[in-house]
Amino acid sequence: MALDIGTWDLACQFNNTDHHTELNGTDRLIVRRGQAFTVSLYLNSGSYQPGYSQLHITAETGPQPEEQYGTRAVFGLSNEINDTCWSAAVSSPPGDTVCLSVCAAPDAPIGRYVLTLDGRIQFDFILLFNPWCPRDVVYMDSEEKLAEYVLAQDGIIFRGDAEYPVPLAWYFGQFEEGILDACLRILDINPKHRRNPGKDCSGRRNVIYVTRVLSAMINSNDRDYGVLEGCWKDTFDGGVSPMSWRGSVQILRTWNSTSCLPVRYGQCWVFAAVACSVSRALGIPCRVITNYYSAHDTNSNLVIERYVNEKGETDNSTTRDMIWNYHCWVESWMTRPDLPPGFDGWQASDPTPQEKSEGVFCCGPVPVRAIKEGELTLKYDASFVFAEVNADLVYTLKYKDGSTRKIVNDQKVGQKISTKSVGRDEREDITHLYKYPEGSAEERQVFEKANHQNKLLQQKGNPGLHITIKLSLGIRKGCDFDVFAIVSNNTEENKKCRLVFASRAVSYNGVIGRECGFKDLLNVELSPGGERKVPLKLNYSKYCNNLTEDNLIRLGALLIDYSTKEAVMAMRDVVLDDPEIKIRILGEPKEKRKLAAELTLQNPLPEPLQGCCFTIEGANLTGSSCITEKLESPIEPGQEAKVKIYFTPTQSGLRKLVVDFDSDKLGHVRGYKNVIIGK
Repeated sequence: MALDIGTWDLACQFNNTDHHTELNGTDRLIVRRGQAFTVSLYLNSGSYQPGYSQLHITAETGPQPEEQYGTRAVFGLSNEINDTCWSAAVSSPPGDTVCLSVCAAPDAPIGRYVLTLDGRIQFDFILLFNPWCPRDVVYMDSEEKLAEYVLAQDGIIFRGDAEYPVPLAWYFGQFEEGILDACLRILDINPKHRRNPGKDCSGRRNVIYVTRVLSAMINSNDRDYGVLEGCWKDTFDGGVSPMSWRGSVQILRTWNSTSCLPVRYGQCWVFAAVACSVSRALGIPCRVITNYYSAHDTNSNLVIERYVNEKGETDNSTTRDMIWNYHCWVESWMTRPDLPPGFDGWQASDPTPQEKSEGVFCCGPVPVRAIKEGELTLKYDASFVFAEVNADLVYTLKYKDGSTRKIVNDQKVGQKISTKSVGRDEREDITHLYKYPEGSAEERQVFEKANHQNKLLQQKGNPGLHITIKLSLGIRKGCDFDVFAIVSNNTEENKKCRLVFASRAVSYNGVIGRECGFKDLLNVELSPGGERKVPLKLNYSKYCNNLTEDNLIRLGALLIDYSTKEAVMAMRDVVLDDPEIKIRILGEPKEKRKLAAELTLQNPLPEPLQGCCFTIEGANLTGSSCITEKLESPIEPGQEAKVKIYFTPTQSGLRKLVVDFDSDKLGHVRGYKNVIIGK
């Protein structure tokens, strides 16, 4: 007998909290698959009678729901919930109020649903992946990791250099108002959905499929209404510098409110951070990864080749291969039932548009374990990611007469692969997840499997000449400083050499800029066992106008032996420290209580700073928007820029206040402060 249902209550506050979605708000039902939610049905007449009362239930998603594709489920009442499929059961005693529990299948497609009761009562809900559910392929069995990789709305991304990693606070904001809707729109506007919406919605049961769609849709290189447009030029006409973004919220909101026009501009850490926000919003555990000295191997030969002339100048005209100072991608947590056993866990995917995969600018997901083991045939794009962390860097010296010599160089690709530690702001080194120890038997086996001939043919030589680069301490933007090339002769004979010691501004993606200092010594004499320390002074007046926003200067020292024509080279990057932003919180940090952030920065440059402003932003701190305070007067050398910015926290807990200082000479300077907000 059918139930005479009058009204109903979706119990959004209770259900959303139970499903860890309450931070999205409690004005609508947002639940996770494989876990029951409860709806109260109030009857007009009669009462629910176990075994006698019936209820016909339909759950549908997408524009063309069909049972065979998993986008339509039809089911009735059972004695108890079955969490392996769509099911429903009544948990209340007989009476005029029916407490109905409904559970979505743990492999149901995610997205917007309509639930229909007895063909006449309908309500909407959103279904997400469930990393708390052991039957879901994204299941993660650590509450501490779930707090970090699903629930944390802020985090740290590492930039800078392998020798000097620089932490950058980022506001992921996956639960802020409107963000989940933007994420679902990304899925709905992707080309696969536009071509075949029924098949695409069916594909959303598969986290591998969804992750691959996101990898393609975070960038816009395929003119597919993707979220971000990349730009690696010196100027950012028609948009803003990637350094100006403090988080993902403004990017996703802008994209969603401008008819899906790509937001200008992003670079790798921005693409990765937005992909992380979207993944976490949909329920996929996700983290941002930084790989230092990351190879971009365009011809899949696992070799990055560079030609250098006798002045130490690199010729990039013969190849598109690059070594990036660092490159960011994401890892998502999932099982891989499509692959042989042993490849579950973290999967790398890269939304930065570099090379096409299956005709589209996307990359991954590929098991991190597959990279470590050299299993390059496993899906997806294993060979490209393997090259990013393992390619060989070969420098060749080209003499004026056309002859060439291989340069001895010890720079290694794939160093200090990093991510934020769980529950702490420290850097966690995860290089061991991608690579075996250098020189180990396991590493050699991997290279044999991956057919990495260049690495296999390498022999540990002991070159007679040796060169390293040392830095002075406390190098910061605005100061003059010395760097040193230390050359030594490990042979038993006198050596007469040429030393070229050069410095140039460099972008983080390896593009060389203008010269910052240069020295060419034609007669460097080294006695057997001898050593010489050669200084190079870098003056602010010379480098100030050549730097990019990355604050990087590349040092290169090339030592050529006149008698043998052999050459050795050392390279090192200098990260120029920005001044510190001092952040003081004034007032007692409590929910819905007005606070002030007192922000101070001292001008380290020997010239005034113009057009100065501070901006703050933070999850549940600044009303899901940014707050900016401009300074009217220039800041003279040594003077302090100081402002107070007021904000009102909306949620208790540990939060990051992300701060940006912008000016004409320093560009974007970043800082953050952890704030514990009480109830």
